[in-house]
Amino acid sequence: MIRIGILGAAKIAPKSLIPQVKRRSDCIVSAIAARDTERARAYAQSHAIPEVVESYEALISHPEIDLIYNALPPHQHASLSIAALEAGKHVLCEKPFAMNVSEARQMVDTATRADRHLIEGFHYRFHPMFLDILDKVRSGAIGRLCAMKAEFSVAIPFSTDELRHRPDLGGGAIMDLGCYPLHWLRTVAGTEPRLISTDMTQGAPGIDLVTEALMEFPGGIPARLRTSMKPDQKFRAVLAIKGSEGILRANNPIHPTLGNSISIQRGTDITRYTTDGETTFDYQLAHVLDVIAGKAEPLTGGEDAVANMAMIDAIYEAGGLSPRGL
Repeated sequence: MIRIGILGAAKIAPKSLIPQVKRRSDCIVSAIAARDTERARAYAQSHAIPEVVESYEALISHPEIDLIYNALPPHQHASLSIAALEAGKHVLCEKPFAMNVSEARQMVDTATRADRHLIEGFHYRFHPMFLDILDKVRSGAIGRLCAMKAEFSVAIPFSTDELRHRPDLGGGAIMDLGCYPLHWLRTVAGTEPRLISTDMTQGAPGIDLVTEALMEFPGGIPARLRTSMKPDQKFRAVLAIKGSEGILRANNPIHPTLGNSISIQRGTDITRYTTDGETTFDYQLAHVLDVIAGKAEPLTGGEDAVANMAMIDAIYEAGGLSPRGL
């Protein structure tokens, strides 16, 4: 039985972890800690979490916790994930992994020294839809990889309390949303790109509302990334992959259970289909538990997380903004 402790009374856990745990018999959410203890108590009561711990540090050092879910804003990912790893806990850390590549490197190095698993919460990565996309590309269903483009955009209205509009907390479109399409592109290519150009539209000081980046993967493969959190932005989650013999288009690889489609076009022939399955978070939890049990190698975290943060830093610098936390 894997006993899980949640850092933060965050809105994400009732979607990403708590119901998924309740559908299994090999894990339990045992405790929660939040900055506001009263809020933590209300949260625990609402979600049937048996124990409220008085501080983040107390949860991290709790002797009956095996896995820490770091659901806090990015500015608290590095320090608390590192502390959890040093306390002998495995960690599932929400995306974006860290504030910058330096923090990411410290986190990964700590996990290695502690011999604990540190997994980044790119939940899409474990769903049958994305596994199918990778299988199609790698099996040559559209021929040799020639070009890619990806976008994840959703409206996030401005508020002084909204962390996505605060650079000190790790906000920004490329951090909160764009980290996904960047990871899609890197995962499909299986290699690391070089950044060619960045175009940013700024909102609050230091915050990118819209980011577009042009990259090139080894072999001269161009890739375009777009992300927007403008208040009038319509939801878009799309990945297009051009091969020498066809084009694969995927709609909504981020949350396939809310509606998805894949099309493969070869000449005038087009095949369209959808992918069934549980939520992306169900597959993520299953993967994390398999990794802890030694049944699988982690698909996110490690050098992959460091590389994703390195490119996010480079995009900020090319766009005229500072990487988060610097």
